[in-house]
Amino acid sequence: MKYIRSFPVELVFWVLALVLLATANPHEHHFSLCPLANLGITWCPGCGLGRSITALFHGDVNASLAQHWFGIPALLLIGYRIYQLSKQLLKKEFKLKY
Repeated sequence: MKYIRSFPVELVFWVLALVLLATANPHEHHFSLCPLANLGITWCPGCGLGRSITALFHGDVNASLAQHWFGIPALLLIGYRIYQLSKQLLKKEFKLKY
């Protein structure tokens, strides 16, 4: 029960999100979770961010910038957050064992 409370949900979420974006096809239309897009509004400040990160994973920087200008900084921020959470988890695991 103790492990369930300390399960790193945020770390798993970010890693899984990046894995899914890395394996997605950037040229394929996909379902959007954006509530504005689902309501039929054509402009949203966040739309294209996932496609931008997907294009980065596929090495297409120009397409990434065309989809959303914040794709590169977002990927760096998510990567840094994964690093922080991993470091915190390893520190906690090391402290519990020894």
